[in-house]
Amino acid sequence: MENENWLDEHFRSLFEDEMRVLERRRAGDPSLTIEDLEGSLQSLYSAQGADWEGRGPVADAAIDASIAAYEAFIERWKKEFS
Repeated sequence: MENENWLDEHFRSLFEDEMRVLERRRAGDPSLTIEDLEGSLQSLYSAQGADWEGRGPVADAAIDASIAAYEAFIERWKKEFS
C-alpha cells in the first residue's frame, strides 16, 4: 500500500510539473498551437504503447502523467474558444 501511495504522489508531482512546463511554453511561444501539442501528445501515446522492454511502474507513471497533463492542458485551451 505504501508503494502505491508513493507512486500516486510521484504521478501527481510529475503531472503538476508538466502542467507548469506547458503553461510556460504557451506563454513564451506565441506560435505554439493546439495542433502542436496534439502532435506531441500522439508521440506520448506511441511511447506509452511501446513498452516492449518493460519500463516499470516509475517510468510508466512518468509517461502517464505527461499524457494526462497534455490532455488536460489541451482541453482547457480548447474551452477558451467556446
